[in-house]
Order: sequence, then C-alpha cells, then structure tokens
Amino acid sequence: MHHHRILFDNYHPGYFDKVGMRYFHRLRNKFHCPALNIDRLWSLVPESAKEVGPGSAPIVDVTQFGYFKVLGKGRLPEGRPVVVKAKLVSKTAEKKIKEAGGTVVLTA
Repeated sequence: MHHHRILFDNYHPGYFDKVGMRYFHRLRNKFHCPALNIDRLWSLVPESAKEVGPGSAPIVDVTQFGYFKVLGKGRLPEGRPVVVKAKLVSKTAEKKIKEAGGTVVLTA
C-alpha cells in the first residue's frame, strides 16, 4: 500500500513543475492577453534593423516581447513597412500595417 501513496503524492518528481507551468500558462492566456498598439510597434524594432534600405522591412515578432495581439491604435511611421508577427491582429491594425507597405504574419 505504501508505494501507492508515493505515486500520487505531491512530492512525486515533476509534480510541482507540471502543475506550476500548466497553471501559469492557463492564467496568462485566460485573463491576460498582452496587446500592443501599432504606434508602439516601431519601438520594438532593433536599431540595427531600422537602417534597412528601401524594399526590405524588418520583422517584428511581438510574441518574443511577450505580446499576444496587435491593436490598431495610433499609426505607423509613414513609408516604414514592417513585417508583424503576432497571434492576433485586429482588423484596423492589419489595415494600417498593409497601408504602410508591411505585412502581417499570424503565428499559431
């Protein structure tokens, strides 16, 4: 009977790890979808990438900065196309990004 308790005990190896991680992700996605407005988008582009020539656009993967969604508040700098990667992009944001010559890439 004794080993049976150990199997389902809280001190089972990896128990805290699994529960902790699962809970963290559930929490983050359920209540908190960090969103970014497009007027802040350009500030995420590394300095080195801003000096690109015409015809090439820096890629901004907002998920790497902990953002989930891109919203259309504000505006992008004129004639500065960016390729935006995000899980969700609002209709307005997508329209403005495309108007500035950029593209939207949705990640799974």
